[in-house]
Amino acid sequence: MTSKYYIDLEDKYGAHNYHPLPVVLSKGEGVFVWDVEGKKYFDFLSSYSAVNQGHCHPKIVNAMIEQAKKLALTSRAFHNDVLGEYEKFVTDYFGYDKILPMNTGAEGVETAMKLARKWGYKVKGVKDNQAKIIFARDNFHGRTISVISASNDPESTSHYGPFTPGIVTVPYNDTEALAKQLEDPDVIAFIVEPIQGEAGVMVPDEGYLKKSFELCKSRNVLFIADEIQTGIARTGRMLASDYEDIKPDVVILGKALSGGQYPVSAVLADDEVMLTIKPGEHGSTFGGNPLACKVAIAALEVVKDEKLTDNAFKMGEILRAGLRGIDSDMITNVRGKGLLNAIVIKSKNGIDAWNVCLKLRDNGLLAKPTHGDIIRFAPPLVITENQIHECIEIIRKTIKECDN
Repeated sequence: MTSKYYIDLEDKYGAHNYHPLPVVLSKGEGVFVWDVEGKKYFDFLSSYSAVNQGHCHPKIVNAMIEQAKKLALTSRAFHNDVLGEYEKFVTDYFGYDKILPMNTGAEGVETAMKLARKWGYKVKGVKDNQAKIIFARDNFHGRTISVISASNDPESTSHYGPFTPGIVTVPYNDTEALAKQLEDPDVIAFIVEPIQGEAGVMVPDEGYLKKSFELCKSRNVLFIADEIQTGIARTGRMLASDYEDIKPDVVILGKALSGGQYPVSAVLADDEVMLTIKPGEHGSTFGGNPLACKVAIAALEVVKDEKLTDNAFKMGEILRAGLRGIDSDMITNVRGKGLLNAIVIKSKNGIDAWNVCLKLRDNGLLAKPTHGDIIRFAPPLVITENQIHECIEIIRKTIKECDN
């Protein structure tokens, strides 16, 4: 079957809520994916940073297969012999007292919001139904109604109201605006992406996270880091928050927590926050299932065993230097940390970022535009230096072809 066959099949029977690049993938290994015609590509999106460990990492796949043969799901109505092992492993790994396991990133954010509200009422003493959570504008935390209630993106919010109350937004990378909102005694939490991914890899000023954290501490407000995309070594640190030497009160993880093999997310916090939620007050049928737990343990072991944090930092430095060395006025900006990067494209001769991505595809590299003029470059963290240089040359060649 051809790519057109599969694209037409999706178009006829699937909801039209995505606009994928026209390529149909059927196989992945490491930094590479192959389409149904057998063409090989570098993957420079990594499933939005879900496959940091590379496609189909054998250790993660084997862990999944072995556990699937034994026991996949019990629900939380019963104990299982893997959940406690996973909970100890992941809390030791990140240095928190407790984990609340969920499945998707959006569920992780919803969980953090509920946890913050429960803490706000039970510990901080805010009056019932008065709690407020601050979000940074231009965020992307998921697609549920409560999460998009914090969004200022018309594509995310149009015709989806009414929205969840108790949400306040401030400009990203603006501690003065945050400080002003924190004067409200009903504010219980500030939820922020250490680097805004979907917004176009927006890297804040140095000191922004630390200052925001300190402001929250001064007002008895929880600092919550959404590390779903920036965590698990993507930015050259295990968590992007580590760059400013802060320990968020709550951390939200997802995506690469499973190496992309299975939906796994988690909310991490210490006892004062986590134990405000009691039995029956929150949960998920699939959250903390044995299969997810074994997969996540293997995925996190791969990150440490293969030193992917260090590799992401080093390869990111090489990639950005190479991108900045491309001689074209079509690239107006290069930014990022580790292997979470972006270039800003100036349209020229009728060619925009979408057209550049189509040409990159033709030349053997897959990336996707966001916000019209931005292309993210985020390959799996297992990429080698030779492969990085090869990809820089593909990007250079593509920009040159588009620039003529």
